[in-house]
Amino acid sequence: MNRGRKGSRARKQPVKKFILLNMQKLPLSFYLRNDVLKIARELLGKVLVTNWNNEFTSGRIVETEAYVGETDKASHASKGRTARTEVMFNEGGRAYVYLCYGVHQMFNIVTNKQGIPDAVLIRAVEPIDGIENMLRRTGKKKLDETLTRGPGNVGKAFGFHTLQCGLLLNSDELFIADDGFKIPKSMMTTSPRIGVDYAGKHAELHYRFFVKGSKYVSGKVK
Repeated sequence: MNRGRKGSRARKQPVKKFILLNMQKLPLSFYLRNDVLKIARELLGKVLVTNWNNEFTSGRIVETEAYVGETDKASHASKGRTARTEVMFNEGGRAYVYLCYGVHQMFNIVTNKQGIPDAVLIRAVEPIDGIENMLRRTGKKKLDETLTRGPGNVGKAFGFHTLQCGLLLNSDELFIADDGFKIPKSMMTTSPRIGVDYAGKHAELHYRFFVKGSKYVSGKVK
């Protein structure tokens, strides 16, 4: 896996043509809107695609979490601009990848206009293509729901690394696409976010969005 943004010749090759025939990349304008909760909900059912060194992987997003600017005590941006969070204050449509517990590469999407650090964490994905690549990266022997359930597993299976932080989501290496698949609104639901008890009353906000009944959804529904 090539973890950096300085690509080799292989990284410049286009993604699989038959995949692109059935998908439409989300434009950067999708991420520039000022409603991160709406974006987090609308990402459900969309397809996450990575193509590092022609190691193609894709999967349908089934769980997200929204983080709302500097006032959200659960957000990294609540501490202000730091070397870690600087990318969150950039214009939306970029990857924010951070290391959690020194192990997990967590993939987030920066949204909104420059200076407003909204973001969406991708918590769970249902694999579609490149499953052999996902298995190799995670060290798993066979496909089951643990492959891409939870943001740490998503990061590992899709080959994310902090060196990709800031990468735009309209390249052939990384993008989110619409393939026409629609999740009924009755199948979408919300809950408080997971693992943010330190955020006080903000931990109780229903900023987690997920597809009911998906075996890939992480955590326990209270």
